[in-house]
Amino acid sequence: MALHPSLEVAVVMRRAKVQGPQSRWQTWRWAPEEVVPHEPAFGTEPRVLRQSQDEARWLFPALRVELFRDDAEGYHLNLDSPAPCWFVLWRLDEAPQADGEPLARPVAVSLSYHDAGRWLDAQESVDQLPADPVVVQWLQAFVNQHYQPEPRRRRRPQSFQALTDRFGNPASVSTFKKRDGS
Repeated sequence: MALHPSLEVAVVMRRAKVQGPQSRWQTWRWAPEEVVPHEPAFGTEPRVLRQSQDEARWLFPALRVELFRDDAEGYHLNLDSPAPCWFVLWRLDEAPQADGEPLARPVAVSLSYHDAGRWLDAQESVDQLPADPVVVQWLQAFVNQHYQPEPRRRRRPQSFQALTDRFGNPASVSTFKKRDGS
């Protein structure tokens, strides 16, 4: 029995030839195209699905997506968005392929806004893809069971907050009049 609810997925990555002036700096552009349920026929190794002079599609199978109770808020934020989605973290391989170009490889797939935020903060390549309605229902059931919104805290009235000057130093207010010479 698994400790965490999980899904096995496969990611289809698309490599397209860059057109126009940008092609001077970058010959190819990689992006995830689709997240699909993993099937045993996919195997475990990446493979080319289609290749031409202008584009290629690669299948990267057997990526596990796990749900964790302590990240229920991240899943809730995803479901609360206008279009719930997958977040795909991918990196370019260090070694080039036979054609001299590096392969873009998905490293992780998540349904959590928190995961995506951490990955983006770390300067990783992260893309969004729409989540299938069946996956959204599965995620919603998990969130309904485990998400508890934090209770709102009462805001302290302004009159009870400490006074500071514009530089953040403690300030004081006096009701006494200053007299000349005293």
